[in-house]
Amino acid sequence: MIDLKSARQFVIPGLLLLGGMVNVSDLAAQTASEKKIVSTSKQITPDKCVPVASWIIPGKGETTLSSVLTSVKDKSVVLLGEMHANPEHHRWQLQMLATLYAARPDMVIGFEMFPRRVQKILDQWVAGELTESEFLARSEWQSVWNTDANLYLPLFHFARMNRIPMRALNIDIALRRAVTSKGFDGVPEKDREGVTRPAPPTPEYLEFLLPIYVQHDRPAHKSTGKAQKPNVYDPDFLRFVVSQQLWDRAMAQEIHMTLSSYDKNKNPLVVGIMGSGHILKGFGVPHQLEDLGVKKIAALLPWDTNRSCKPLVEGYADAVFGLMPFTSVSAAPLQQRLGIGFEFSKKTGGALVLQVEKRSIAESAGLQAGDVILEMAGNTPQESSDVIAAVKRQAPGTWLPLKVLREGVIIEIIAKFPPLVK
Repeated sequence: MIDLKSARQFVIPGLLLLGGMVNVSDLAAQTASEKKIVSTSKQITPDKCVPVASWIIPGKGETTLSSVLTSVKDKSVVLLGEMHANPEHHRWQLQMLATLYAARPDMVIGFEMFPRRVQKILDQWVAGELTESEFLARSEWQSVWNTDANLYLPLFHFARMNRIPMRALNIDIALRRAVTSKGFDGVPEKDREGVTRPAPPTPEYLEFLLPIYVQHDRPAHKSTGKAQKPNVYDPDFLRFVVSQQLWDRAMAQEIHMTLSSYDKNKNPLVVGIMGSGHILKGFGVPHQLEDLGVKKIAALLPWDTNRSCKPLVEGYADAVFGLMPFTSVSAAPLQQRLGIGFEFSKKTGGALVLQVEKRSIAESAGLQAGDVILEMAGNTPQESSDVIAAVKRQAPGTWLPLKVLREGVIIEIIAKFPPLVK
């Protein structure tokens, strides 16, 4: 049995090392992690605990939209969760934005999807100065977030239509990589984008993250070559936890700074659009907001009716809304994806690979973080959009030859795009 009573002391100043920014926003809602959570409520059939189009207060029972709105009328922050690739979740978010805006028109919408450095682009979009394609290109959507923009565009257009300020909540990939290699204290304060040391996690958060961490491929034990069963004191697990906390802290700080910019006599509402894993049970962004002195927070989450009811205990969220599970009607992906995070580097003359997704085409091809893509199908990319276009042109079942610079040596790699399954 793991003693978690002393676990909150593990975040030592010198231990703030990031082990790769793994986004648990979606994983947090998955069945595998739910197996660790024991419900104290009555046993309920999975598809009955949150009926479609109904509101539930976890651990208490049914409620109404009117009651939900009454409960958030004096809040400073309302966090709306999502599974990033689920269209139903984004439709629900749009509905909630419209509803909240009708009640609280002095609104700001913060997005996890944008790093702070593109804030000017968000301002220009809301002001009507950019076309849709210009906005996505200049905000580097494909390289920064790399999820189908059509899922989010209705939210962006809602903000623009009503001239609601949009705030970029996230940090840059470069900062994550710097902290990963040098540690939090190894990165000069001027390069931290204003992010301060995260508040220590609660023992419950550590217990919650551990089964999620286990789902990831972990470095093999150096002495035996075998992966070891981790516990909350495992150094690699601690890096995993702190990587999530840095993400949460950055978003919480941006929300806090937005609220602080208002006159104290005003009562603005900041709505945060982010993955549910950053919100549920108050572990992530709410925990960091409270540490910063922001106490009036509401967490509203979508709930797919095919989910297990076990996690739906008191404290999971202020309220959840039932949605039909999303089922794609097309066997084809919304867009071709290589599965890399990258930034275009004029210094290296190509696309610098920052991260490679697990089980992606890039991983199968052998691409590695630190590689520089110099050519794609014989063409030299001149900017980020060239890389994105080359991937989008690939038809299912075709191969994309890449010329890659790795540790001073040029090698050739073939990215194989699988055929459609009929």
